[in-house]
Amino acid sequence: VQLQASGGGLVQPGGSLRLSCAASGLSFSSNHMGWYRQAPGKQRELVAAITPGGATNYAESVRGRFTISRDNAKNTVYLQMNRLKPEDTAVYYCSAGTDWPPRGYWGQGTQVTVSS
Repeated sequence: VQLQASGGGLVQPGGSLRLSCAASGLSFSSNHMGWYRQAPGKQRELVAAITPGGATNYAESVRGRFTISRDNAKNTVYLQMNRLKPEDTAVYYCSAGTDWPPRGYWGQGTQVTVSS
């Protein structure tokens, strides 16, 4: 199984980024997909997750600002991040699995830095 995350970078507060995670080696349409993040000195936390059917769950801190979506035809999950805050700075990891929230497989992480 491979999960290839991309789209991270440096953005100013209030800006937007879109993360992508391309999956291979698994039955994508049968797996829950998720995004987690880990800031320096903190534990990894769930940001958002999505079921194969499109039901979603969000951390309270990102609800209304972030949107998770998936394209089963492209084996890709996305995280649209709007109105970014400095506290959103972290390494963001893509995950997949049949558990909920998904933790079975992990991508390599992509750095998101929100700073002026």
